[in-house]
Amino acid sequence: WILIWQALSLMIGQEILLASPVSVTQKIIENLPNPLFWKAISFSLSRIITGFILGTGAGILLAIGSHKSKYLREVIRPLVSVIKSTPVASFIILMLIWIPSKNLSIVISMLMVLPVIYSSVLAGIENTDPKLLEMAQVFAMAKTKKLRFIYTPEVFPYFRSACSVALGLAWKSGIAAEVIGIPKGSIGEGLYEAKIYLATDELFAWTIVTIGLSVFLERAVLRLLDKINQWNIEG
Repeated sequence: WILIWQALSLMIGQEILLASPVSVTQKIIENLPNPLFWKAISFSLSRIITGFILGTGAGILLAIGSHKSKYLREVIRPLVSVIKSTPVASFIILMLIWIPSKNLSIVISMLMVLPVIYSSVLAGIENTDPKLLEMAQVFAMAKTKKLRFIYTPEVFPYFRSACSVALGLAWKSGIAAEVIGIPKGSIGEGLYEAKIYLATDELFAWTIVTIGLSVFLERAVLRLLDKINQWNIEG
C-alpha cells in the first residue's frame, strides 16, 4: 500500500494534492525534536484516555444497575439509543455551548464509549451461566467470590471486545472534537492548521501519528486487561 501511495503521488505530481510517503516521513522526523509536537500528543492522549475511563466506569455501573432494576433499564434504554444514533458532530457542536473546548474531547469520548460498554457488559451479565449461579446459591458463596469467580470470567470476553471497539470510537471522536473545537496545543489543532495552510505533508503526518497512537493505545489496554484477567484466574 505504501508503494501504491508513492506511485499515485508520482502520477499526480503535486504534493499539495497528495503528499508522498517520503515527504510525510520527513515531516514526522522533523516534528520529533519539537516539544510542541509531544505536548500536543500528551494533551490529546490524556483527555481521550480520561474520557474512555469515565465512559467505561459509567457503562459498567449502569449495566449492573440495569440488571438489578428493570425500571432503571427502561429509563436508560432511550438515552443509549439517542447516543448511538446521534451524529458525533451534533454532540460536539452542542457540547461547545456548555463546556470549554479544552475539555470537549473528554466528554465526547465518554459519550461514545458509554453505550458500547453498557450494552456489552449488560449482555455478559445476563448471559452468565445460570447453573453456576445456582451452584453459588447452594453453597452460599459470598458476593465477592461470586463476582470474582463467576461474573468476572463470564463477562470478561464481552467487556474485552467492547473495549476494543470503544477505544477506536473514543480516539476518532475525541480527535474529531478537537478539530471542531480547536483547543490550543492539541492534535486536532495541528490537523486543522495543516488543512487551513494546505500543508498536505503535515496533514498526513498528523494522521499517521493519530493512527499509530490509536493502535498503541488499543494494544496496551487489551494487554493490560488480559493480564488482569489472568491474575484473577490464577489469583
